[in-house]
Order: sequence, then structure tokens, then C-alpha cells
Amino acid sequence: MPSAATLRLQIESSLERRYPAALTPAPRTIRETAATGIAEVDRLLDGGLPVGTISEITGPVSSGRTSLALAFLAGRTAEERVCAWVDAHDAFDAESAAASGVVLRRLLWVRLKSGQANRTAASHSGGKSAVLPFARPDFAFLDQVLRSTDLLLQAGGFSALVLDLGSTTPEQGCRIPLATWFRFRQAADRTRCSLLVLAQQPLAQSSAAVVLTCTRRQAQSAGQTVLTGCTYEVSTGRQRFATSAGRLAIAGQCKPPASTWTAGVASPATRQEEATA
Repeated sequence: MPSAATLRLQIESSLERRYPAALTPAPRTIRETAATGIAEVDRLLDGGLPVGTISEITGPVSSGRTSLALAFLAGRTAEERVCAWVDAHDAFDAESAAASGVVLRRLLWVRLKSGQANRTAASHSGGKSAVLPFARPDFAFLDQVLRSTDLLLQAGGFSALVLDLGSTTPEQGCRIPLATWFRFRQAADRTRCSLLVLAQQPLAQSSAAVVLTCTRRQAQSAGQTVLTGCTYEVSTGRQRFATSAGRLAIAGQCKPPASTWTAGVASPATRQEEATA
């Protein structure tokens, strides 16, 4: 009776042209990463954000999401790589990006107008009418944002792509189908593009390789009116390629890994000089 090793060899020999190494697992390789430009965050992520995957940067307003994304793009564009920013809510500030070191001539800015429609209600008081705005979610607009992102990912040629959904409500974000995130993940892996999703809470679920949660700790000021910088804390909510210690922390056996970093505020003169460079 042939041994198990002999049977395995016969099966692999018969399937080697259709399914190479059918019963042999693929060798484990080191995942390619790209530095974020922030030493504390790079140490937390064992080198930086993974290339060819989805990374989510979450947190409330003024939590450091945009500053972290701009620092990452600054490093990518400094290496003469082309990047893109899908601005879903017209919130991108090119002047701040230039002050953060982003080379604007290597950045494609996809600027989309706000998709929220306003409804009005009349409030009668003393014979006068007051018009009150009520925001209504426009899911057709969100679909346009996702289609634009899909086109850029499928086209290829971008080293990094930022999908800014920071002003999208969690109710709207949860409406994004999981199939969309899976398609984004496949396209990012094929084109070796780092897709950064800025949102208030995680949206991509299992399709995200890294989930970072940002929190603002304190603001630094000179005197009472001049803001000089902010200190933020970044913690990992998911890290697919984490070390053993990191996986134990993420699994809940201990506190998730966290790190703090400080972002400075460039002076108006510096911003103007870098924007026109």
C-alpha cells in the first residue's frame, strides 16, 4: 500500500499544470510597507502602512486623521510617486497639504460637491417665517464617490489613494456594500496601491488590513491666541500583519497598542512659500 507521501506526490504531479503546488502552502513572505512619515506611528505599525491593501484611519473631527494621511502622502510624493485624494465633502485644503510637505503636482484632487440636499420648514412667529435647513442623506451622491474611487483603483498608476469620508455619517457609511470594499481590496492588491479610508468609524470590516483610531489629547499654544500644534494618540483596532504581541493585544487579551505624536502648525508665510514652490 503506497504511503501518504507517495500519494501526495502522485496527486501533485497530476495537478501541477492546472494547480501548481496544490497541497503545498505558499511560502510566508514579508509584507511590503510604506512609512507614514511619523516615527511613533511607524513603530506602532512595524514599519508603516501595508502596500496594496486598505487602511482605515478613524476618529472624530480634529482627531488627527487628515494630518496622518497628509504625512503619508508627503512621503509618497517626495519619492516622485503619483497619489490621489477623493474629496467627498469638499474638505481638502491644498494649502495645508503643501505645508505638510505634499508635492501638489503629483497629487490628483478629485473634488466632489456636497451631496446633501436641504429641506425647509417654515416656522411662523409673529407673522414672520424662518427657513430652517434639514440635511437629508443623498445616497446617490455616495454612490458617485465610490464609483470615482473604483475608477481610479482600476486604472492603476497611483501609489496611494485617500478616500475622505470623514464627514459621512456612520448611518450612510454602513450602507456601503461589503462587496464594494472587497472589490477595492482586490484592485488595491493588483495595482499595489495603498488605499487610505478616512471615516468616523471602521467601514471596510474584514477587507481592511489595518484600522487606526485617532484621538486628540491636547492642543499646544503660544500665549492665549496662537495655536502651535496638537498632540494625538493613535491605537490599532485591526492589524492583519501584526506581530504575535500585537495580535494578542488586538484580540482583547491586553490593551490595544497605542502611540502618541505631535503635529505642528505651519505659519502662514511658510504655507504660502511651500504652496507656490
